[in-house]
Amino acid sequence: MYYRKVKAYIEEFEMIREGDQVIAGVSGGGDSMAMLSCLRQYREEMDFSLKVVHVHHGIRGEEADRDAALVKQVCSDWQIPCQILRYDVPDLAKGWKVGTEEAGRRVRQEAFTLASKGCTARVRIALAHNQDDLAETVVHNLCRGTGIRGLSAMRPVSDPIIRPVLCLKKQQILEYLKGAGILYGQDSTNLSEEYTRNRIRHRILPLLQEQINPKASAHMAETAQLLAAAGDYLFAQGECLLKQYASFKEGAYYLQEDFFRQESALVPYGLLTAFYQVSGRQQDFTSLHVKDIQKLVSRQVGRQVQLPYGMRAVRTYQGISLLPGSQHEDGKQTEEQLEEYRKGWGIPIPGSVKCPLGVVSARVFSYEGQKIEENKYTKWLDYDTIYSSLSVRTRSPGDYLVIDQKGNRKKLNRCFIDDKIPREKREQLPLIAAGEEILWIIGGRISEKHKITQTTVRVIELQYQGGTIHE
Repeated sequence: MYYRKVKAYIEEFEMIREGDQVIAGVSGGGDSMAMLSCLRQYREEMDFSLKVVHVHHGIRGEEADRDAALVKQVCSDWQIPCQILRYDVPDLAKGWKVGTEEAGRRVRQEAFTLASKGCTARVRIALAHNQDDLAETVVHNLCRGTGIRGLSAMRPVSDPIIRPVLCLKKQQILEYLKGAGILYGQDSTNLSEEYTRNRIRHRILPLLQEQINPKASAHMAETAQLLAAAGDYLFAQGECLLKQYASFKEGAYYLQEDFFRQESALVPYGLLTAFYQVSGRQQDFTSLHVKDIQKLVSRQVGRQVQLPYGMRAVRTYQGISLLPGSQHEDGKQTEEQLEEYRKGWGIPIPGSVKCPLGVVSARVFSYEGQKIEENKYTKWLDYDTIYSSLSVRTRSPGDYLVIDQKGNRKKLNRCFIDDKIPREKREQLPLIAAGEEILWIIGGRISEKHKITQTTVRVIELQYQGGTIHE
């Protein structure tokens, strides 16, 4: 019964198409084991590839080892390819100067990127969130204060992510596991009420379902879906305002005064989009920050507002400048920010990354002699000649570009000089890199080593959005 419900949900939202590569994130817990079982069964009806990724976070000791062993054994029994990836998340969190939750999110993203490496089919990343998880998120965000985005963050499909069991309540999943005789692990941290989410899960949601409405979680899921559609529309309209009344240049947004005179319901969504593109992050920006920027428009030139992640909004003669974090008053980057830009941001393949340098999207497809895309901000490269993960970043010592088919190299700084790129722009210029090798000076030349040839089998298409690079 529950499998049929999941199957109908997958088909309703067209989560999986014939020929897709589905990569399932399986922790070993009940939700992910039920999801894997449903995907395994659905694969008998739909022709797609299925593989599993399990991330060992290096946090829960023997319990985590037990979960990894369980996932490996079940995948072996079910003849599903399985990749176990181990990370020391606490150590990485210290090095990255972030919390363990954020570090865990980053390593999981990296794990899925590695797992999708070399895939020629459309990739779908399956996560095992259930209906109670969605309700828990809605309640949590509502209590903290949120807008449409926070109330609709967990969607059935958020390309390339799919959530096949989002239609099931936790109790239904447990019943499915018991009926199918599927073993699963229990994460002891989920039982502790030290965490706010666990208190919502163990106290508030049961109270709502028992004393208000047994279908409380289901109704929250329906509302979240309606809000998601409304939010998509409002953000799209807000982005249209940015294109008309603002410019994104060298990691900063410059908003004209006329931007703030537009439809009052849309301006906040334009500002939230601008915050995201400048900082590369969606978290921690609230309606209070939006109001602070709107008030700044009526203040004297030179007045400022501090924003999350070190960002600043500055009143100028033309309007408002949204500047990325760690900049001096003269607008120049500090060494701290330069180092962050040099390290860069990984590019999921397929997928996209948004960061202070702009937005980079990647997709892979079979090459059958198509006309090569000729565009300043879209490039095609031979995917099978690339052996390292890709990142978007700024220049770093040791960078080089392959300048001919013989493999001869030229130092990146020499390329900048030859291409007459102004010295003051070289530190901010976004690059697509594979280690020290530069594949594309965005807005300029690409590596000769990775150009499309008659022997090319697979193409990686890279697209950049972000603003003026150099002319």
